[in-house]
Amino acid sequence: MSDPREPGTDLTDDLTDDLGHPVPLVGAARRIVSLVPSITEALAADVRDRLVGATEWCTHPADLDVRRVRGTKNPDLAAIRDLAPDLVVANKEENRELDVRRLRESGIAVWVTDIESVDDALAALERLYDLALALPERPAWLREARELWSQEPPAARGRVVVPVWRDPWMVVGARTYTGDLLARLGWVNAGAEAASLRGAADRYPTVSLEHLDRDDVDLVLLPDEPYVFTADDGPEAFDRAPTRLVSGRLLTWYGPAMVEAHRALSAAGAAT
Repeated sequence: MSDPREPGTDLTDDLTDDLGHPVPLVGAARRIVSLVPSITEALAADVRDRLVGATEWCTHPADLDVRRVRGTKNPDLAAIRDLAPDLVVANKEENRELDVRRLRESGIAVWVTDIESVDDALAALERLYDLALALPERPAWLREARELWSQEPPAARGRVVVPVWRDPWMVVGARTYTGDLLARLGWVNAGAEAASLRGAADRYPTVSLEHLDRDDVDLVLLPDEPYVFTADDGPEAFDRAPTRLVSGRLLTWYGPAMVEAHRALSAAGAAT
């Protein structure tokens, strides 16, 4: 494969994203629009001068000053085209295939990440940094995240449930980044087990409250995204299982948050 660090190197025939789709880049990406909040945080930390657009949901870092292109599910495609990016970064789960296709049809290169585990996240970020950004070395946080999350899981901590919505209740199921992250911290995802018992195969299945509020559930983690659980909205629904509020960013964002997540969740028993 051609070295993407060489100016003018044509990567059109060589470079593919996580889904195997060709990404036509000539040299390293210099004007980037990110449609993935966690990746926006990473790019802002390491190549802020290359980041020209992001979604309204890209809230970290708080001082990021780039053009906003609406949301992850309804990006302003005209605004993105107006920015003339040489690369748009998207995610299979967070962004719509229709928007990706329309951007590609208009001649814009799109790099789609596909992340269902911690290993997926690390590999996807390493490929993006090595190939699309062509950085001379990986950032310190990415190297540290690889080291931290490659450690052996601690002794079993118990069974945990992570709701992501209520009315109806939806939980983190199998084949998810969050589920794998918790497993690496020693937790068993009881939400995935409950979904399996009722024949639900979705990654974020709808489950009745009785399947969650049980004596054999050791902890219910209530994140502040995508549903904003608060002290007054969430804990009161559970009579049997103990609950704890937690930062959704630490549970779901891959990027610099991975280092913070390992330290905070390990030290505090999956609590913040």
